[in-house]
Amino acid sequence: MSLPTYSSWLSRVLVLQVVTSPSSLRSNLQYLTANDWTLIRTKAKHSVFHLGEEIIREGAQLSSIYIIRRGSASVELATGKSVAVLAMLGEGDVCGEMAFVEQGIASASVIAKDFEVEADEIDARDVRLLFDAFPGLAARFFQSLAVIVSRRLRSTSAELVRATRQ
Repeated sequence: MSLPTYSSWLSRVLVLQVVTSPSSLRSNLQYLTANDWTLIRTKAKHSVFHLGEEIIREGAQLSSIYIIRRGSASVELATGKSVAVLAMLGEGDVCGEMAFVEQGIASASVIAKDFEVEADEIDARDVRLLFDAFPGLAARFFQSLAVIVSRRLRSTSAELVRATRQ
């Protein structure tokens, strides 16, 4: 069976695309093209989470990656009797990327911190099928994830250094 060409796939999915402003399609996945976003949006499920609700549960087998569209969320790690807030996420931020890359479990929880937090939920299997059909999309997607993880590691390292100096 031959795979569809990028242009033939796009011509079919453009009919399904939800019309939104270009900025609402963007996230920290900076290397994705407008065509990549069109493909991804066809697979995305819009989800709404309420204040205090878990978007991702630490230790859970994760089958989706999330892009925060509106509101904020915290990345939290249980440490015995307390919870450490590792990061705050806002519009355009991605979460669940580590479990996505490792095809494993969530290393931290992500908790909604606004009355309503809107996110695009994209099933990992759907994303991988798109990667099989469009290898260039896979390269751009993983390059974007590498930059996100690199920035987070740099920030965490700086915090660690700051904490050890106190």
